[in-house]
Amino acid sequence: MKALILAGGAGTRLRPITHTSAKQLVPVANKPILFYGVEAMVSAGITEIGVIVGDTRVEVMGALGDGSQFGAKITFIAQGQPLGLAHCVLIAADFLGDDDFVMYLGDNLLEQDLGAFVRAFETARKGAEPPTAQILLKQVPDPHRFGIAELDSSGNVIRLVEKPADPPTDLALVGVYLFDKTINEAVRAIAPSPRGELEITDAIQWLVDQGRRVRCERLTGWWIDTGKLTPLLEANRLLLEVIEPRVDGDVDEASSVDGRVVIEAGAVVRNSSLRGPLVIGRDAHIIDSFVGPFTAIGNGCQVINSEVEHSVIMERSRVIDIPRLEDSLIGKEAEVTRSQKRPRALRLMVGDHCQIDTE
Repeated sequence: MKALILAGGAGTRLRPITHTSAKQLVPVANKPILFYGVEAMVSAGITEIGVIVGDTRVEVMGALGDGSQFGAKITFIAQGQPLGLAHCVLIAADFLGDDDFVMYLGDNLLEQDLGAFVRAFETARKGAEPPTAQILLKQVPDPHRFGIAELDSSGNVIRLVEKPADPPTDLALVGVYLFDKTINEAVRAIAPSPRGELEITDAIQWLVDQGRRVRCERLTGWWIDTGKLTPLLEANRLLLEVIEPRVDGDVDEASSVDGRVVIEAGAVVRNSSLRGPLVIGRDAHIIDSFVGPFTAIGNGCQVINSEVEHSVIMERSRVIDIPRLEDSLIGKEAEVTRSQKRPRALRLMVGDHCQIDTE
């Protein structure tokens, strides 16, 4: 089995961060979002991975390399324009060949054991009625925003609708799909949707209309599309909840460390309080500060005379003399300072290389 990871989107909902960075490489718990998907594939035993790349291809290719750092072999497939998820399957035909494959949205994070999901498909493929596809569904409160599935009494998919005005169910398609080679025929058979894209929901519906079995499973854990600030911070929170505490950096006696805290090698903590869960990256400096729960401080950052909580601060950024920074995303090599200390909380999304003086 192969994997196809989609990492070509522009990330307009995370601007200004994505003006200069690929959305799939924004870190949560100090690891790029895309890396979680690649690691999940390898953990499931899938090491031959195709990655769809778009305008941010140079950055994504540089971060992933040839895949050897993950124990995988990565092939990059360029998508000239974002023409839909089914279009990604179409342009990956040479890479996929006749193999079964997992398709995974590179900016999604989920609690599901991908290995179990894959094994269930492989087992079903050996049965009397082998499925040609398998999808993962999650009940959502706002089904009009998603591709929605309708099932028969046996739990097989009978209809799929993309972002319906009047949803037939509340079962949304999560961004993980399993297909056999029949999907290659489906993506060539469908026409673009009114928004000009080849929709994967239409391709799966084509399979249903041809009498093919589409199997589904229900997601019981969490699933987050990290394309906006609030869900990205929520993903950071959820992942920090399960970290194993570790202190490899230098913490002085005037500092306190409470709860699940990771302090990477080379980090320096002086006269500061750390209350987990949180992670401090390599070579970061935390001086005369409080860093509170659900915070990820990137490599080489400086937090000086400040309070930070429930935030992601990307590598080599500086937060200086800020009474309280919360619910924020700070890009790479940015600087947030205050020249006049008037106590108030800040909530910011700051792009790379910016300088913010909150006077």
